[in-house]
Amino acid sequence: MTEPRLGISRLLPFSLSIGILALTVVLLVEGRELLIPIALAVLIWYLINAIARVVDHMVPGYTLPHWLGLSVALIVMGLAFWGIGKMIGGSIAGVSEAAPLYQRNLDDLIRRGAAYVGAEEVPTMADVFDKVDLQSIIGRFAESAASVAGRIGIILVYVMFLLLEEQSFNRKLSALFPDREREASVRKILRQIQGDVQTYLALKTMMSVLTGAVSYAVLIMIGVDFAAFWAFVIFLLNFIPTIGSLVGVIFPALLTIIQFNALTPFVIVVVALGAAQFLIGNVLEPKLMGSSLNLSPLVMILSLSLWGQIWGVVGMFLCVPIMVMLMIVFAHLPYTRPVAIAMSGSGRLDDYISKD
Repeated sequence: MTEPRLGISRLLPFSLSIGILALTVVLLVEGRELLIPIALAVLIWYLINAIARVVDHMVPGYTLPHWLGLSVALIVMGLAFWGIGKMIGGSIAGVSEAAPLYQRNLDDLIRRGAAYVGAEEVPTMADVFDKVDLQSIIGRFAESAASVAGRIGIILVYVMFLLLEEQSFNRKLSALFPDREREASVRKILRQIQGDVQTYLALKTMMSVLTGAVSYAVLIMIGVDFAAFWAFVIFLLNFIPTIGSLVGVIFPALLTIIQFNALTPFVIVVVALGAAQFLIGNVLEPKLMGSSLNLSPLVMILSLSLWGQIWGVVGMFLCVPIMVMLMIVFAHLPYTRPVAIAMSGSGRLDDYISKD
């Protein structure tokens, strides 16, 4: 009589776990309009604190006041947003001016390609655009742009309140966990999450800046239009594991062949940008990061696909920080420790469990 009861007692926690997991996925999908701005705000908040921490320890042997580092971080982020907005606006105007040349070159490329494969009738770009409802496209684009602008405003408001609430986090945490031992354990987990995520963001940002700078130099030397814009796109795409580097090479290479209507500049861009992505992403970055993340490459690919399906491109950007947080939490909970071991790259959790 005891065996069926024992089986039920084991099956119930498993069923509850599956139910909670399914409910979480549903909430993530259905609530993405609310959750994505919050997640991006937390990411920006982590990045601001990472910059502030670097500024705090900028003077050897002396720690600067935190308010000074935070002020510098906010100024840096503000200037970055201003510069990005100005650059994107200039690039849009430049595309409008260069569009006729691109259309002629693209028509010529289509004709040459059709002649190569033996096609008799070749549609021009004008024929294609005549069949497109341009007014509808512009309307959808304007609607999307307004949505993005609205999200940016909401994200900045969330970031502001996170910075304001930062000073009261310790008091709230003490009130939530009267048991001092439990409070110390929670603080340890939160401290480790903050440290690992900030370290990842700081190093990844530096590597992305370096990749963007090298790509900018290559595009400028070849004479590719909107080199600054493409360098910024490459900088952003570098935060997406694996496929971001590939896409960061394809987009400027396609513009190169349309702009120059020749194969040589296209090949140079592909080889130079591909080499820069490979050397920085596969040689320099692993040496700097080492095994600090301790995430399995297979888990990173699977998480990229999963979060891409749940939250789209934003999910791809956030998949690594999210998996780092989950890894640390799972490592500290006895029931989820096997999951953390499966997620790890080395199969060991010593750094996560013993780290103070």
